[in-house]
Amino acid sequence: MAHSFESLVIRHTHRLATPKGSLGASAGQGAAAARQFDVALASVGFKLSAELLERLSGLSEAAVLHTARRTLRTVSEMVGDHVRHNTYFIDFPANVPDTEEFWTRCVAQALGDEKSRQGVLTQLAHGVLDLLSLPTYGRYQHTYEELLAAQDELIASAGDRVTVLHLGRDLDDELTDLYLALAGSTTPLGEDDLRDLKALAERCALGPQPEAIPVREIRAVVNEARVRAGADLLLDTVTDVLRLACALSGGDVTLQEPTPFRSLSRPVRRALLAGLDAVIAANPAKLADVHAHREPFKRLGERLHPHEYPRWPHAADVFAVARGEKDARSFDSRVDKLLDEFDVLGAVKLLESAPGRLFRAIDLLLRIAADQEERDAVVAAVVRVAPDVSGRVVLSVREHFHNRERETDAPRIFVNRRGRAWVTPDHRPTVPAADRDRLIAALDAELRRRLPAPGRLLVDPDVLDVALPLSGRATAQGLGVLPRGSVSAVDGERLRFFVYWKEKDRRTDYDLSALLLHPDYSTDTWLSYTSLTAVGGRHSGDITEAPDGASEFIDLSLDRVRSTFIVPQVNIYAGESFEEAEESFFGFMLRDGDQKGRPFEPRTVRMKSELRGVGRVALPLVFRREDDGRWRAKWLHLYLKGVSDANRVEENQVSVSKVVRAVVEREQLTVGYLIDLMSVDTTAVDLWNGDPADPAPDEPVTYIGLGRPEGLHPDSRIITLENLRDLIPA
Repeated sequence: MAHSFESLVIRHTHRLATPKGSLGASAGQGAAAARQFDVALASVGFKLSAELLERLSGLSEAAVLHTARRTLRTVSEMVGDHVRHNTYFIDFPANVPDTEEFWTRCVAQALGDEKSRQGVLTQLAHGVLDLLSLPTYGRYQHTYEELLAAQDELIASAGDRVTVLHLGRDLDDELTDLYLALAGSTTPLGEDDLRDLKALAERCALGPQPEAIPVREIRAVVNEARVRAGADLLLDTVTDVLRLACALSGGDVTLQEPTPFRSLSRPVRRALLAGLDAVIAANPAKLADVHAHREPFKRLGERLHPHEYPRWPHAADVFAVARGEKDARSFDSRVDKLLDEFDVLGAVKLLESAPGRLFRAIDLLLRIAADQEERDAVVAAVVRVAPDVSGRVVLSVREHFHNRERETDAPRIFVNRRGRAWVTPDHRPTVPAADRDRLIAALDAELRRRLPAPGRLLVDPDVLDVALPLSGRATAQGLGVLPRGSVSAVDGERLRFFVYWKEKDRRTDYDLSALLLHPDYSTDTWLSYTSLTAVGGRHSGDITEAPDGASEFIDLSLDRVRSTFIVPQVNIYAGESFEEAEESFFGFMLRDGDQKGRPFEPRTVRMKSELRGVGRVALPLVFRREDDGRWRAKWLHLYLKGVSDANRVEENQVSVSKVVRAVVEREQLTVGYLIDLMSVDTTAVDLWNGDPADPAPDEPVTYIGLGRPEGLHPDSRIITLENLRDLIPA
């Protein structure tokens, strides 16, 4: 478990907990091993900071080697180098044949094989040929070792990725800090982060706790650990108890999916019933919250047996409301009645008691308002309650109205918590410009009030276009992954996508493809197993099964691509979903035009993300060629439903282009937006990309960037991709 916790710290913080080693005669003999460790890290695109290298050099050689082995395993997995990436065409990207030429060659080889000849002839006689029936199609024709022997070593380039690992504190301190950061997050965490938090909470349940746990599903994970440790529970709504019960049953704490409740021990049942009783005793009106989740509460009541505990009568009332035996008029029903009657003033008055609910209804209220008086009442109420609304919701509404002011016929896009996307035409009436502008000004003022005023702010220019992480579900676990809607520069002449998957129980065939679109989002061409070559591009060959893991690649020379958009996608042709497969991930590499090397070179990997969404078509990001000819990436992290089998780029090009357009034409609030708000008053903002030739200030600063540079004052506050959510005000 110690190794997994150390790996967790590295993944989340890019720090190594202070290495411990012998202090005897062998101490201080680790300098040579530390340098070798640094060289080994360079092969996968990492390096030790000067401080960490010095610390390791002071340890024994055995201690350094022990740390190196564990760290190399972790960073190799982070970048996708923990598996073997073979390709169908051994010389890829060289010598990739035209598709028809390749298929003809496979048929000829099948006809030359006695075992397959008759079956192929029978198929050809009927005019249909199953490629999978050809012995040489879709299966590796060479070993991984033969691939390595056929490929040149990577030629180093100044553009290769370098991710710095820094010296951290003691492991216990690092884990406590990480627990406090995740548990106290002001934005929802993704599923991977929730799993990590669960492991940390089990260790830290009785230790220091964050001042507040504002996100309900995070609170459920923390409460699960606390109930197991016998600590007091953190509950203030009946839904908190329901989420906790889901967590204890291994279910969905977001309450989006039904949870089959397990049998619970008597002490746990008592803790849940006591919690429900205390919540209702303190505020009987919270019984109305039961209506939103009546069926789950009914099922939970069957497990808790509230009739056995008459000392908690208020808990019994919760289940009586769920069964319809006790009245508790819900807040939402009262609001809905007023909205159905178009009573805007009445709805606004009621909603002021629930600021978050009011914020989510602003657009609707402004659209159904009968006159300016009613619209003024809406705006005035928003200004009054804004201080009581979470920063994440304020930012979400600010982004919403920013996009409402833009005249466009782009479709609306909806994305659920699992990344499933769908689009629909936008038929909403416009919001009056004057009211929209007043709202935006009020929201900006409220956010500016909450943001810190650091004396000196140092900013990496590359972080300015990163979208604010308003939800951890808008990204994916991996390396170099930016939140959905972020824009980043693509600095390289050759762009290479890769996908890796390993099936668990049945034959699984994923297909890596790239759809190339015109400026109007219509199809130009594509690269896939049915189109191995296109202008500027090569496909590595179709692999149709992955019992031992399989990889596919697409290589593009960007100076030869004439399309405006490049949309990589992973289609499930057959077999297990992304969530069912033993492992699946996507990424991309950038290389100089003349930079040789193997199909997968970890030093050139710019992004690697896990594929774990619901849907049969994955859309990680889109690349767009700007007017100046340079390319930029916009991050999607989306999944389309697709069909149950045989998803192909040819069939989904229309739906993909609609989704791409909806995201590309939507403007997200970025880190640059928050920095503009902070710099209005006393904060001095300097752009700095970490160039050693331009030393950092010798005073504490607040630094915001994609990664942590060396040379910052030790008392500086540092915000990078790993803790970017800390920018979101409470």
